[in-house]
Amino acid sequence: MAFLPVLLLLLLSVTHRATSQDSEDSEALPRGCGWGLVRPYTLLCDLDSIWGVAVESVAAGGILTAIMLALVLLCRLHHIGEAEKRSAVGPILLLLLGVLGLFGLSFAYLIEQDESLCLLRRALWGLLFAVCFSCLLVQGVRLRRLGRERRSPGGCALTGLALGLSAVQGIIAAEWLLLTVLREGRAACQYLPMDFSLACSYVLALLLAALAAASLALCAKTRQWRCNAIWLLLTCLLSLLLWVAWVGFYLYGNDWLGRSPDWNDPALAIALVAQGWLLLIFHAIPESHICMRSPPQPNAPDYFDTSQNSTRMRETSFDEDIPLSHRQFVENQGYGYSDENAAGLRTGGGPVQHNSNTGARPSAPFRSNVYQPTEMTMILNGGAVPSAPPTYTGRQLW
Repeated sequence: MAFLPVLLLLLLSVTHRATSQDSEDSEALPRGCGWGLVRPYTLLCDLDSIWGVAVESVAAGGILTAIMLALVLLCRLHHIGEAEKRSAVGPILLLLLGVLGLFGLSFAYLIEQDESLCLLRRALWGLLFAVCFSCLLVQGVRLRRLGRERRSPGGCALTGLALGLSAVQGIIAAEWLLLTVLREGRAACQYLPMDFSLACSYVLALLLAALAAASLALCAKTRQWRCNAIWLLLTCLLSLLLWVAWVGFYLYGNDWLGRSPDWNDPALAIALVAQGWLLLIFHAIPESHICMRSPPQPNAPDYFDTSQNSTRMRETSFDEDIPLSHRQFVENQGYGYSDENAAGLRTGGGPVQHNSNTGARPSAPFRSNVYQPTEMTMILNGGAVPSAPPTYTGRQLW
């Protein structure tokens, strides 16, 4: 991980001090540095320069949060059964790796500058931001694809695309270091703020592309993934505002306040920590929650619940539940009775006429004297017409 070289460099430098700093060891330590930390590491414990301790604490909390979230996501991976949700796991894990790098790189700005530390800062700054913004971009592409075609590219393909996009910034940073340090022979710590900002132009282009992808995903017809698109759009907007703030302060704010060299490192360290927490709160945590959330179970209609929609109840056909063998008697009835036949039977005259199954239904008086089983009775009787019960005498209407 990207923050490990920074922490390793810090630990090695603390345990192995040069003999040229013996005269500085005898100086009075700043308030709060009682663990043997001396320059150039006094910002880690100096309570008079409180910004260093604050950045250190917030960055440490971010590292623990990102690690815990990654472990929870990995442990719950086998519970994510939907392919659309599993495709987001790879970019989220890569984003968490980039966030860990941002928090780890902030420690490099709490140490006084030297050549190796400046090389590390210039090489990893744009690369880590490119990794994070590439993950946002591929998430926007994924949500756009889900909104249009209801399917998503694979998680490995999305992760590979994000790595490929972030590798471009690595090439740009390497070229910048080769041109300024090796060819021109400049010191690694001697660079203009404008050059540093221009080296991050590709990172800003990735952020704008992610913002456009999130906007297109939000305009999709499918509303199932609209919550993901809203969180992604909010993350991109806040990240863009943060970048405008720190670039403007880094280029013009320090000069206007007269703090140009002194406040450069605090501004960059705060920008790293703020961007890391912004990505955690507004994208990584909500996206992980949506991925690990179980899908809602469809509710079966309750036909005995009168509060349901009556239209839905009328559209339901109970004939579909009747087996084909049980429908033969209902569909192939050979006899029907009209009102005239019913009147003839009551008066004792008139033959019973055959009628199709589209004839009029018998009148109420005839049905009251003739036993007619219900459809449920025929179904339970295997399709045959049951005989009337022995105690049935007919219902008298007079």
